[in-house]
Amino acid sequence: MPERKNQELADFLRRARGQCDPNRSGLPADTRIRRVPGLRREEVALLAGVSTDYYARLEQGRRITPTPAVLDAIGRALGLDAAGQAHLKDLVGLGGTANRPRPRAAQRLRPGLHQLLDALDGEPALVLGRRADVLAANRMAKALFADFDALRPDQRNYARWMFLDDAARELFVDWEPQARAAVENLRLEFGTDPHDQATAALVADLRDRSPEFSRWWDEHRVHQRTYGAKRLRHPVVGDLTVNYETLTPPGDPDTTLYVYTAEPDSPSQRALSLLASRIFSENAARPSTA
Repeated sequence: MPERKNQELADFLRRARGQCDPNRSGLPADTRIRRVPGLRREEVALLAGVSTDYYARLEQGRRITPTPAVLDAIGRALGLDAAGQAHLKDLVGLGGTANRPRPRAAQRLRPGLHQLLDALDGEPALVLGRRADVLAANRMAKALFADFDALRPDQRNYARWMFLDDAARELFVDWEPQARAAVENLRLEFGTDPHDQATAALVADLRDRSPEFSRWWDEHRVHQRTYGAKRLRHPVVGDLTVNYETLTPPGDPDTTLYVYTAEPDSPSQRALSLLASRIFSENAARPSTA
């Protein structure tokens, strides 16, 4: 593995080990005083069925390549979820694309996805690409979150907006967990393609301009956003909670559609309906430019 990948792997393993709860590891009771949080190296090695020396060399960033079975065992010992397991394999070079530098063409949405966004006009929906770039958003998503089309193309990024736009901090009632999720999702993607210069530049810029981003990036946690909820305090329709589901088109793993809905017959759904009525009435009143 290249030197940088070795150091990334070593950092991830150390931090994952430090986040383990010894009381839930299944190890026999140990009365020794723990001077650092988490598990000891020898405890991870015991749980994974490898020698302490082998695991120590791996955590020190030495040039060794564990087998998939050993990685699975280490992941289980560290209590990694599916995203963490995938990230571990990417860092070792078993994730498929992690060690193959290749040019990255600019992403373009096919017309069918634009039509799908238009068809979802009653619900907020947006499409994110690599490194959480906002590729497209329907008018409900623009009204609920931000008008990304009004930003410069190089600024249309969800993580950048989350950390550097004061409006995002005011919009999200639960800004910290949402911002943390954005960092952890970007960390996961960075592991799959560490050679992508655009991602590296985005990370460097956010680390320089946001203390929170820099601190959470150094924690080396990973997370895969698939579904969840966001609590908002919207300047027009007030407090509401929206649930989101993600859809990745087959054959296009770098593109993700996010669709936001609210619980039926809830105050949040009424708030979304109010927002939609305002948008539609404003558009109906706008003079035609045809």
